Amino acid sequence: MPIAADHIRETLDTYLHTHPDEKEGLAAIHELLDAEADLVSRKEFRGHVTAGAILADPTGRVLHIKHLALNRWLLPGGHLETDDTSLLAAAQRELTEETGITASVVIPAGQRPVHIDAHHIPANPAKGEPGHRHFDFRFLFRTSAGVVELQTEEVTAAAWRQADTIENETLRVRVIEALR
Repeated sequence: MPIAADHIRETLDTYLHTHPDEKEGLAAIHELLDAEADLVSRKEFRGHVTAGAILADPTGRVLHIKHLALNRWLLPGGHLETDDTSLLAAAQRELTEETGITASVVIPAGQRPVHIDAHHIPANPAKGEPGHRHFDFRFLFRTSAGVVELQTEEVTAAAWRQADTIENETLRVRVIEALR
């Protein structure tokens, strides 16, 4: 059973309770939920939810992956699947799929996202996808394990980098703070 709209709304509201200054920037998620948009479907081109994982090792380094299609260093994450039971579980699944690091050696730092990012995805004519928005619910995890096997269909490399190299400033500050 796919992730329910109520779960997305509850997770968003819990996050906004802690970060009320982000309410305006994330208002589109509430609007789409109120319009009964299927935010779990990657075919919802007004915008849909994705899940991301920030994985930190004991020294405070964060795992980055090099995304094949975008040719950029990113944090693990991606689209929701119909068998995901929660946004946290979706982030964990994406982490495992892209790096081979299993859930048994990863500990979530909490049940609430450390960051929710709304960003534009350019049109992809090869996939028949117009430009759309992703609402990326990002969760922090800890591990002492290393990368096992990269998902070569999407990922070309992995590297542990200092947390201060995270591109998004808000996410960078929150991760550094959480790792203290």
